[in-house]
Amino acid sequence: MSILLCLCSNKQALLTIPKPHHLEQLESYLQKELQTLDLTKGISQELKLQPYREIFEFFIDSLKTYKPLLSAIKNEYEATLAHQKETIRALEPLKAMVTTVSEECTQQILALQEKEKVEINTLKQEKQRLLKFIDNMKEEKSSLQTQVERLQLSVAEEYTRYLQEHGARKLLLAKLNEMHSEQLDVKQHQVQGGKGEDVVKLTLALKMARQDLTKAQVKLNAMTAEYGDVVPRRDFESLEKKYSDLLQEMKTLRNDFEQLHQEYGTLLEIHRETAEERDSFCTQLQEAERSRTPRPNWAKCSEVILGGAERWGHLAEGKSSDELVDVLLEEIAMGVLKETNAFHGWGKGDEVPVYLRYEGEIKNKKPTKKDVVNILKDIWKEKVALDEQTGEQSSLPEFFLSYLQKKHGDASAMEWSYTLYEYTRLCRSNHIMSSFYEILTGKVAEEQYHSQNQLISNLQKELAACDSSSSGFLPSEQMALREAFPLKRRDAIQELVNASRFSLDSTDDLIDYRALFKEDEEGNTGPFVAKLRSQYVSEKQEYLQELKNSLADVTEVNADDLKAAFCRIDPEIDGQTLDTYVSLAYQVRREHPEQELVPVDTVLERLCAGDVRRVGPSPGMESTTDFEGE
Repeated sequence: MSILLCLCSNKQALLTIPKPHHLEQLESYLQKELQTLDLTKGISQELKLQPYREIFEFFIDSLKTYKPLLSAIKNEYEATLAHQKETIRALEPLKAMVTTVSEECTQQILALQEKEKVEINTLKQEKQRLLKFIDNMKEEKSSLQTQVERLQLSVAEEYTRYLQEHGARKLLLAKLNEMHSEQLDVKQHQVQGGKGEDVVKLTLALKMARQDLTKAQVKLNAMTAEYGDVVPRRDFESLEKKYSDLLQEMKTLRNDFEQLHQEYGTLLEIHRETAEERDSFCTQLQEAERSRTPRPNWAKCSEVILGGAERWGHLAEGKSSDELVDVLLEEIAMGVLKETNAFHGWGKGDEVPVYLRYEGEIKNKKPTKKDVVNILKDIWKEKVALDEQTGEQSSLPEFFLSYLQKKHGDASAMEWSYTLYEYTRLCRSNHIMSSFYEILTGKVAEEQYHSQNQLISNLQKELAACDSSSSGFLPSEQMALREAFPLKRRDAIQELVNASRFSLDSTDDLIDYRALFKEDEEGNTGPFVAKLRSQYVSEKQEYLQELKNSLADVTEVNADDLKAAFCRIDPEIDGQTLDTYVSLAYQVRREHPEQELVPVDTVLERLCAGDVRRVGPSPGMESTTDFEGE
């Protein structure tokens, strides 16, 4: 009890001892320094550490006795912090590199899977076609074998009939000989009775006649024995001709069968190699899946994106990892643009586009993305109206500047020009903004933009025509996509159907086809329209790849060879479309462009920038369709 009382008294005595004046000054100084710091920045922890470091130095200077030990402790902590900073700085590029390598591996794996799927489907179709062809040849061989057997039976019957005729002929000759003998005997009796000639003479004549008859009979029997099996020459020549024809036909069929057998063996070998290659790719894919880095957790982005989880869910709906990276970069770029007050002018040189010719600082108008989309839509509307009025297509860069000057005056036109240019350059996920930028900078022809819009408009009309009740809903099997896009493959049609079902909540399989084409206030469309546009680009690239393969290994091509290559891969292409593609490839309007040689890569690059599409089904597609129809 006494010990507790002593402790309580000592505690009260310590509480009554005032703080040293130097300690109070240090605490006050620390409090003021912490209040002046801006802890919202990214390096807030380093800023907060600085006042504590200064207070610690004050302590070291005040405590002379412990100064060496305290200085050593401080220096060791400082060295450790510097080492940790260097380590973090060295790991940051590795982190970015790991993320980049992960995305590249993912893209390569997806490309390999898609290529393998297409090759396997092609080989399966070719195998089915060859199997059916072999079955047809077997049936034809069986039919020909039946005909040969029937002809052999016919020849045997003819041979039997000829033997029967030979026997009948022998009997007829024997009867004729008997009748002739009887006639001779009758004549001899008549001669003897009528004239009464010499018996000796008659006997001698009869003997000689019998000898002649015997010789004739022997000769006749010899001829009968030698030529009894002989058939008439006309029948023999006819049968010989039939036999030679059948023999030649059998040789031809045998050669065809041997060739088919060799081709079948080759196809089996190719199938085996393809199966081995497929197994190898599957093994590589499994190894890549095991060794690849984990996919990022995109849900974390909702914590830093303005608008929270709801807006991030809307932005990320139906997008791949690569597209989500574009969305994040766009959000970062929009944040930077909002903080940027002015842009640097590009100058007034001839190499600078007409809508960016300005020197010095120029003000950022800082519009919202919705305002930019509305302005671009109005620009397209005004330009289309002007082109229809004048009957020719105007230049978008020149019209862009004249529109801004007319709308905002010469003073503000350049400010809006720089602002819209930067916004469209950085916003790659918005189709209206990205397509305007590509056309404005000359990377893509304007016809491609109008062609995509016309494609979507025609599809809307097709779907509305299928909706006889005007309810706005259609079952997925009545979407009329095959009728609207007869040149698309089945997998492409299925992708569109899956995209139309992306936001389907009910189990009735009824699709609100009008909602598929709706845009939000920023001009963004749903997965269905995005898939249509991506298929447009991929189909054009596939079409141009076929054109490149058709040109073989040539490095330069003239107009005639280019036309021939187009006709080989697209037999139904008309002359007007062919001339349009050639003019686009050579960028000339002369009467004889076929005399100019242009590198193949340049031709393909120019065609890729324009509106180039397949007119009719490819020869491979036609043959596949005919085969399935049979």
